Formats: sequence, structure tokens, C-alpha cells
Amino acid sequence: MFGRSKDSTAPADQAPALTEEPLGTVELPGGKGRPTPKRKTAEAANRRPLVPQDRKAAAKEARAAQRAERDRQYAAMQTGDEKYMPAKDKGPVRRYIRQYVDARWSLGELFLPVAIVMLLLNMLLTSVSPELAFLGLVVLYLFIIAMVVDVVIMWRRLRKKLAAKFGDAGQQRGLMMYAVTRVFQIRRARLPKPQVKHGDYPE
Repeated sequence: MFGRSKDSTAPADQAPALTEEPLGTVELPGGKGRPTPKRKTAEAANRRPLVPQDRKAAAKEARAAQRAERDRQYAAMQTGDEKYMPAKDKGPVRRYIRQYVDARWSLGELFLPVAIVMLLLNMLLTSVSPELAFLGLVVLYLFIIAMVVDVVIMWRRLRKKLAAKFGDAGQQRGLMMYAVTRVFQIRRARLPKPQVKHGDYPE
């Protein structure tokens, strides 16, 4: 009653063969579409010599790069561009300290010229009048004491302003030394270069 179809009698070896592709060449959606390189090949590509072949040329290039970096930092400290400044001068807290110190008249910025003048006078007066030489030395020590008192007053006021404006960031270590060191420098020799005038305090 039921006949078998002609297709079912076809030999098994005449069935359509499945096409097999190497797994490494199958391109998956979103894939890289190329076989993964072998480990040895990847290691060879990433392998670089620890010691350059031309040491003199490498050293010359390193010195040139360091010199270019120093020149870029010096130019940044002249213009106030914090992008290329040294790390110790970057940040809003240290910028605020510089502006506050540069806006204030301080005895510390007069210390170096006053000390040089007083020492020269002391050397000249020692052979002429020892009393005047001793008096000049006393005046120098009084100036140093007044300078220290002035620095203490400056830092106490600046510390309050930093705490009010920056919170905990204004209380980190090293800020006092950063401010005091700048006070004792001659204004024209300060780096980064002052960007404000005397009396122009930051807000």
C-alpha cells in the first residue's frame, strides 16, 4: 500500500556533503576576522632589545628630550601655564599660595639684599670702629627676628584662608614650607614668576 519514495533509496554517499571551514578562519559577528596568532609569534613581535644597538645615539636622544622638557617647564614657570609646570607647583592650592605671597609685602623678600649690605658694612667698620660694627650686627639680628615674626603672622593668616577655601586639601603637608620658601626669595627671582602685583590678593 505504501510505497517508498525514490529519494529515500538514494545511496548514502550521494547525500549533500557539509562544507567544513577551519575554525581559525571563521569570521564571527563583531570578531576580528583573522586567525589568532600563535604565542611564539606574539612574543616575538613584542620582544624589544633591552640595550639599544647605538648607545651614543640613544643617550643623545635622551639628553635632548630632557633638555626640551626643562625648557618647556621653564617657559611655563615664566608664563604661569600650569600644564607644563613641575608637579610641586601644580594645583589650585599652590597657585593660591603663590598669589597670596606675591601680593603681600614681606620682610623676607628683603632679607638677602639687607644681609649682604650689613655684612659688607660690618667688614668695613670692624677695622675703623668695632662699636659701630657690633651695632650693625645687632641691627641685622633684629631684622632677622622681625622677619621671622612677619613670616609667622603671614602663615597663620594664609592657613585660615586655605582651610576656608579648600577644606582638607588646604591643610596637607608641605604647604607651609612652600609658602615660607617663596617669602624668602627676591620677588624678581621667584619661580614660577609672580602673576599678581603687590596688594592684589586672591579671592
